[in-house]
Amino acid sequence: MATGMTTGDGAGVRDPRLPERLLLAEREQFVRLLRSRATDDYFSVRTCCPGWTVRHVVAHCAAALDRVLTGRCQEEGVFSPASNDRDIAERADWPLTRLIDELDRGFAEAGAVLADRTDGALDAIALGEYLHSGDVREAWRVGGAYGGRSVGPALELLAHLTYVRKSPALTAELGDRGTVRLGVHEGAGEGAGEGAGEGAAVYVGDAATLMRLYANRPLAGSRYELSGVTEAELVFFR
Repeated sequence: MATGMTTGDGAGVRDPRLPERLLLAEREQFVRLLRSRATDDYFSVRTCCPGWTVRHVVAHCAAALDRVLTGRCQEEGVFSPASNDRDIAERADWPLTRLIDELDRGFAEAGAVLADRTDGALDAIALGEYLHSGDVREAWRVGGAYGGRSVGPALELLAHLTYVRKSPALTAELGDRGTVRLGVHEGAGEGAGEGAGEGAAVYVGDAATLMRLYANRPLAGSRYELSGVTEAELVFFR
C-alpha cells in the first residue's frame, strides 16, 4: 500500500478471495518459520495468549482450519475456550512435524472453502490465523509480528469485518501505508465510498500497533495517537 492510497473504501462489499489471499501469504512465510524452529525448546515458549505456549497456539490454528475443511464450524460451542482446549488436547501427543503439516494443509486449502461460502460468516478465521502468527513471532522475538508482508490483505480484511460488525468508525493514518477506514462511516453506503470518514475517530501510528489494538494484544512499548474512541471500544477479538 503506497502513500496516498486508502484501504476500506468499498469495505461493505465482500471480496470472497481475500481470506484466501491472506492465508496463502501466511503459509509462505509462517509455515517456513515454524519448520525452521520445530523443536520442543522453541514450541514451549509462552505467548501473550493466557496459558498458551507456541505449541498451543499452533495446535489451535491448525484445528480451526481443519474445522473449516471438514465442515465442523457449526458445532455447539465451537471456538469457545472449552472447545479450543479440547482441540489442543487432541493434538497434545502429535509430533511437531504432524502439527505443522496439518496447519500447512489448512493454510493451503481452507481459503477456497471460505471463498465458496456466500455469507462470509467464517472469514474472520483467516484474520485470526494472521494474528496468532503474530503471537508466535512476538514470543520468539522475530520481526513482522502483527505486520510483515501479509499486512496489506490483513488490513483489507479487518476493514471489511469491522464494517460488517458495525464497529466504531475509525480513520487510521499509517504513514507510508496510507489511510485505512475501519468500521461504519457516516454517510457511507454499502460501498463505503466517497465521503466515508466524516466524523470518524482518528488513529495515527503504524499498522502493527493498529492490529494490536483491534486484537487486544499487548501495547507496551508502542507509540500511537488515538482520538474520538477508546482502546476498549476498538477491540474486535475478545
